[in-house]
Amino acid sequence: MLKAIIFDCDGVIVDSEPNHLKAFQSVLNDIGISLSKEEYDKTYLAMDDKGCFETVLAVHSRLADKATVKKLIHQKMAIYQAFSKKKLHLYTGVVDFVKSVQGRYKLAIASGAFRCEIKMALDQGGIRAAFPVIVSAQDVKQCKPHPEPFLTALAQLNSRSRLLQPAAVIPIDLIMPHECVVIEDAIHGVMAARAAGMKTVAVTNSYPREPLLGLADHVVDSLIELTPETMENLCKMN
Repeated sequence: MLKAIIFDCDGVIVDSEPNHLKAFQSVLNDIGISLSKEEYDKTYLAMDDKGCFETVLAVHSRLADKATVKKLIHQKMAIYQAFSKKKLHLYTGVVDFVKSVQGRYKLAIASGAFRCEIKMALDQGGIRAAFPVIVSAQDVKQCKPHPEPFLTALAQLNSRSRLLQPAAVIPIDLIMPHECVVIEDAIHGVMAARAAGMKTVAVTNSYPREPLLGLADHVVDSLIELTPETMENLCKMN
């Protein structure tokens, strides 16, 4: 039975990856490191900022201490926000889809972006109120493909249910991982959701259909194609 839908943000709700890439490239160029779109798509796209900078610095045999990484993250965040204020597009059909499932299922965000970046995207579409739970890069120790972001989102959804349940009422029916559908665009994100024991829908905003077909339970080219009935059927599968 489908009880919760957990969305990634970048690449699912908002077309932000071009701005993330430009921001990473700008910061890295300043320290003499070149990052191509091909490298970014293949290795770094699903990482949070910390993981991206730590990895790229290690690849180029550079010092990746906490102070250096923190400085680069803040530089990149400022550049990303400047780009996004000028140009930030939500994917077609996202707002209508979110409104169609709001109130019917529990909704959450589990993203490697920072909280301010996620809120900026949700505010752009007027859908922030639909997501009482937002798990950002600041809320977890391990990024995707580790399942921690999705398991944290589920734990917070269940925690909210406990808080909202009046005291002397029957015990709440907690949401289990197999009762969740995750909507992702990235291979690492799909892997993280599977590791969390959740059903997966991949949208082909960042990767072609072929590599996603072998990983996700269902693949769509746009959320316009996705229906609650499709997701409910996924939760009936073993």
